[in-house]
Amino acid sequence: MNRLLLLALGCVVTCALSAQTQHTHAFGRAIRFPDIPGYRTLKCDFHIHSVFSDGSVWPDIRVQEALRDSLDAISLTEHLEYQPHSADIPHPDRNRAYQLAEQSARPYEQLLVINGAEITRRMPPGHVNAIFIDDANQLLISDSIEVFREAKRQGAFTFWNHPNWVAHRRDGVATMTDMHQYLIAEGLLHGIEVVNDLTYSDEALQIALDYNLTIMGTSDVHGLVDWQYKIGEGGHRPLTLIFATEKSPEAIKAALLDRRTVAYFNHTLIGRDTWLRPLLQAAITIEQATYQGITSVLEVTLRNHSDSPFVLINRSPYTFHASTDIVLIKPNSKMTLEVKTRELLSDITLAFEVLNAVTAPNTHPVIRMTQSVKK
Repeated sequence: MNRLLLLALGCVVTCALSAQTQHTHAFGRAIRFPDIPGYRTLKCDFHIHSVFSDGSVWPDIRVQEALRDSLDAISLTEHLEYQPHSADIPHPDRNRAYQLAEQSARPYEQLLVINGAEITRRMPPGHVNAIFIDDANQLLISDSIEVFREAKRQGAFTFWNHPNWVAHRRDGVATMTDMHQYLIAEGLLHGIEVVNDLTYSDEALQIALDYNLTIMGTSDVHGLVDWQYKIGEGGHRPLTLIFATEKSPEAIKAALLDRRTVAYFNHTLIGRDTWLRPLLQAAITIEQATYQGITSVLEVTLRNHSDSPFVLINRSPYTFHASTDIVLIKPNSKMTLEVKTRELLSDITLAFEVLNAVTAPNTHPVIRMTQSVKK
């Protein structure tokens, strides 16, 4: 990563911190992204824990945190095999955390709670989440292949958790194994976490692209979301943006199986170009374009319709009159660029590479916007 990119991305953090103090949302720190053509953009976190495995909070706290973050769906994916609090909180029913969370969320129609569990094994296969399950108790199977078959019988969506976890990979490099290839070939593994907690993995993203897996971003939170992700200082929880036909468990599951996702991590969007580009085009638009008097300097107003800042680098054939080729547009705000077109145009097309968006390792998408010039 070159120095220019490092400096630009550093601006993202500064921008996010100032934006957090300037904007007030329904629950104090709502995360908002626009819909894309044909789909609703849903915010989901499908890897979180409570005291019913190795987390530190009761399930209703997870619901309250999700509501404050304006999430659309969550899943409490408690470890099936790892139960460090069992002496204090004995519970023979592995569905109990889901039941309590679902009951707590029932008065709030905006939040869906999906039943899930974390299959916890040594590598391979390591840790894998199964969501949209019927009964977590039926997944208490010692055979590491048969447990996936049971998840499939229940109609689960499964994804590989933190493949870059240093407890499993000392070098932090996500690496495909023969067992994972077998699980994928048999239709037993559908996705992979490219983002988990405080980490992002280029190698996991490449595995997702190479093996046609769904790109996932999760918090895997065990303590408090506010503390872990410094919400009060402008941070946000990692999550998965899902592009669904409607807000329902069935539509979310269909979107996951169709790989209609983008991960959101540290004010950066990571996903396939097929889904990331439409999201960026919906989030960043030209509001108007007007020439300054009799000059050929065109004032172009950009608007950001999301809660993420964007670092843009100019890829247009024009230069700017009052800024360099790097543009920082804050969340839920607009800014005006002075574009030197040299001749009077009837319409303008601007192209920007979005530096805090990733479609493949070391690859950033370029978006183009066209606007008629106001007479």
